[in-house]
Amino acid sequence: MQVARAEGLPFGHRDKTYNSRLAQELGKWAESKGKGKVYHDAVFRAYFADGKNIGKVAELAVLARSLDLPEEEARKVLEERSFKELVDGDWQRSHRMGVDAVPTFLIDGQFLAGAATYETIEKLLIDSSVSKRQQ
Repeated sequence: MQVARAEGLPFGHRDKTYNSRLAQELGKWAESKGKGKVYHDAVFRAYFADGKNIGKVAELAVLARSLDLPEEEARKVLEERSFKELVDGDWQRSHRMGVDAVPTFLIDGQFLAGAATYETIEKLLIDSSVSKRQQ
């Protein structure tokens, strides 16, 4: 929470933790529609700032609609679990690589797991010779 506040990220008080599996599956669908980044940003805000239950089909369908994604198609994707195998593949790959925390950054074989300060992430990038994007 301290890191999020220091970096200006939305972070509210949550009383409960919700299963994000369906949100991950809908994320794969949103990516296939060219809206992955806006979807992931919206799910982050919904969960961490607004305390929404991102494990519920109804909540995710409304979120999809708010991003101009077809709500009924989102519901169908979730009910049929159309993107389950893709998420399973991501989980299997993470397990094979030894990833066990979120977020995890992996660059050139170097891991940075869990919440980290801007300076720590910046050091990983610099140590890995990642050049800064020009704005």
